[in-house]
Amino acid sequence: MNHDVAARITGSSAIEIADSVRALTERGAFFPGDTLPSVRALAQELGVNRNTVIAAYRQLAQSGLVESRGRAGTRITDRAPVAQEGFASGTVLRDIGTGNPDPALIPDLSAALAGLAGRPVLYGEPVIDPDLERWALPWMSEAVGEAKPMRLTITGGAIDALERLLAQALHRDDAVALEDPCFLSSLHTVRLGGYRAVPVAVDDEGMTVAGLRAALDDGVRAVVCTPRAQNPTGTSLTAERASALREVLAEHPYVLIIEDDHFSMLSTQPYHSLVSAEHQRWSLVRSVSKFLGPDMCLAITASDPYTAAQLAKRLSPGTTWVSHLLQRLAHALVTSDEALAVVRSAAQHYAARNAAFANMMTARGVPASAGDGLSLWVALPVPARDVSDQLMRRGWLARTGDEFVLVDAAARRRLRLTVHDLTDDDAERLATDIAESITAVTERKVR
Repeated sequence: MNHDVAARITGSSAIEIADSVRALTERGAFFPGDTLPSVRALAQELGVNRNTVIAAYRQLAQSGLVESRGRAGTRITDRAPVAQEGFASGTVLRDIGTGNPDPALIPDLSAALAGLAGRPVLYGEPVIDPDLERWALPWMSEAVGEAKPMRLTITGGAIDALERLLAQALHRDDAVALEDPCFLSSLHTVRLGGYRAVPVAVDDEGMTVAGLRAALDDGVRAVVCTPRAQNPTGTSLTAERASALREVLAEHPYVLIIEDDHFSMLSTQPYHSLVSAEHQRWSLVRSVSKFLGPDMCLAITASDPYTAAQLAKRLSPGTTWVSHLLQRLAHALVTSDEALAVVRSAAQHYAARNAAFANMMTARGVPASAGDGLSLWVALPVPARDVSDQLMRRGWLARTGDEFVLVDAAARRRLRLTVHDLTDDDAERLATDIAESITAVTERKVR
């Protein structure tokens, strides 16, 4: 980059330098692929310590604006949207990366819809429908603890709750701890909000203690955690890990903890929370989209009284409330024995089909295990992108782990596979195709 462009970057602190680069990018002075000045050159240009420029570039990288390429320098990234969940459009391949529930295992809405007629809801009425609130109180209290003060509200899904909770607590460039690998929509929401994503590694017991401690030391003001069926890994917090994480958080009682229990009624695992009785700022979000369908854009949120009050200000009746017709429909379904039987059947189906496919992979020399959730997180001995290319030639469209990564390099050798809707024959064929794809990639690298 020439001297004139470098000279336009201003600031004497990391935040000021990062803001300057961001503003120049927004004004079109920088384009995707442009290389920023080296740390040494910019530090000399601005008359600051090299560590100040390093910190600025780190902030920009964590917000997704730039990427470091080692000796090739720090470059402006392509600000294309983060990959999203759901079906891939415009493909003839069999899509095994959707992350979708099985439509055949979503309760039928017909009967419940017919009984929704009632008096109209007018401006100024409570945000949450009274019947739904009465049902949800014990459901949420059981998870957070009966003695813990809390208030409920309703949002247009889990990501709507996440966006509003972060907006009421944070400012631009504030740091947010995210699991790494991370749920795509959470990552997208944090980046779009202008917050700084700080990765916390995930292992077989959930969010790691060392990772959370490092994130807190880095100054995060919010922690987003998936206690069960973490997406994409399928891991769930163990009781021991949750206890250890609570100990780490004990010294940070005003850091906002957001727990996304997205799989809730479908989960096969117990719920273990990061939130201790003494923690001051917290929220538990339970969406209905996995068991009542993605189009049921509704999540129930339990929070400490202060956080709930702040959230309520962003959900004023007459502006952004969630339709009471939708709330009544959700209530009708979660209180229907027939609908709940479908949900229980779905939970058993997802667990059984994922376990069966993991066994197929293991039998073919690719050790795999089924976690909780709609998909499998399969480790490979070779890069996932190479295997994905091989699978495309065999008629499959898979999702590679690098789409979910903040910094976790190991995830680049993972596939996230949604296989619960495959027939037995198709599942066997896919398992064989994955094993053969791995062999083809390995042989090609040997040559």
